[in-house]
Amino acid sequence: MNTPSTYVPNHLVWAILSTLFCCLPLGIVSIVFAAQVNGKLAAGDVAGAQESSDKAKKWAMWSAIAGVSLAVLYIIFIFAMGGMAAMSQ
Repeated sequence: MNTPSTYVPNHLVWAILSTLFCCLPLGIVSIVFAAQVNGKLAAGDVAGAQESSDKAKKWAMWSAIAGVSLAVLYIIFIFAMGGMAAMSQ
């Protein structure tokens, strides 16, 4: 029997990049789910692989959002503190 293979993206690259450059704890969760995708596909669990893929993508996205948000808040904080220091002189 020739069964068509189903492609489910594992989002591992995005998970690793979001871990390195954005938010470590959320990125690690994303890597764990991304690593489960290929194993579930090999076991024939396409629904489970798709679920892990969706979770990996979701956690990587939240990691990127958290990283960017924290960077923006940090920049605002630095400018606010610099502005306060200039006003006190």
